[in-house]
Amino acid sequence: MKKIGILHGKETSFPEAFVARVNSKNVKGIHAEPTLVDELVQGNPTPYAVMIDRISQDVPFYRAYLKNAALNGTAVLNNPFWWSADEKFFNNCLSTKIGVPVPRTILLPSKQMPPDTSAQSFRNMKYPLDWEKMIDYLGGFPLFMKPHAGGGWKNVYKVNNFDEFFRDYNETNTLVMLLQEAIDFDAYFRCYCLGGKFVRIMDYEPRNPHHLRYVADHKISKALREQMHDLVLRINHALGYDFNTVEFAIRDGIPYAIDFCNPAPDADVASVGEENFEWVVENAANMAIERALAHKEGGNNLTWGTFIHDSVADKMPSTPGGGSAAPKKASGKASKAKK
Repeated sequence: MKKIGILHGKETSFPEAFVARVNSKNVKGIHAEPTLVDELVQGNPTPYAVMIDRISQDVPFYRAYLKNAALNGTAVLNNPFWWSADEKFFNNCLSTKIGVPVPRTILLPSKQMPPDTSAQSFRNMKYPLDWEKMIDYLGGFPLFMKPHAGGGWKNVYKVNNFDEFFRDYNETNTLVMLLQEAIDFDAYFRCYCLGGKFVRIMDYEPRNPHHLRYVADHKISKALREQMHDLVLRINHALGYDFNTVEFAIRDGIPYAIDFCNPAPDADVASVGEENFEWVVENAANMAIERALAHKEGGNNLTWGTFIHDSVADKMPSTPGGGSAAPKKASGKASKAKK
């Protein structure tokens, strides 16, 4: 029996629907259930061939649990080693190498020194930084400032001048922040990518109240939707995520990737709506079943992106696709997708 587990926290609608959907398919030798975490002894395997992770970003114990599970052969979706290493600034940096348009972005050091550090800890850093030079590079105000390691809409600021920038920067304490060009967009999309091949492009309006953000219908060309579809796959093949969302802001016909490090994206039916929810449940179930059927007992069943593969081969990251443990063939065109 190949068991599929889903590790989750407060969310209910997606985990329950996912388990029910996998089991309703009656695939011989496959069974899904909520993950049960028992006593964790180093080096011991879990009973799961596949595990979908929806919570370890908030619970360090679970992240350690999943790394041990992966070491013993569980196909953890998403790869807990890569998830631990990744962050949004790196995503932007990688995008500049693989041909994905992104807003101009600068990384800011934390306003306050981290615990157990002193001024001497920062002796290698230029001081003071040339704020005007950085703002000029970004194209001037307004700008967005947000944590480089993510966190939904928490600690996100729109700053319109230097006074607002320094006021808000002073509130960020020890967070490392991105300062980013504001894209004055004509349309906005949130795109699911599952298994490196299933893509759903969802029309999205981040300026609406949260419960109305997926109530949008942007009029764009079929060619632009196909371009976003291809960019979604390019990003996720490079990063190696099995379960992720990518957000695009369209300006002058160019899709700028705004946020594409969302390895536990919102999948609640009350947020994404019935149609999008059904797509996520169905394709997540199919993805997990495929991985369970392909599971090799005790082997390395993780997905590693082309960035890692190319690094091992001593190559710079390549443009679209290739060399990934993620499936290369794209299936399913987009249909209707923020944090």
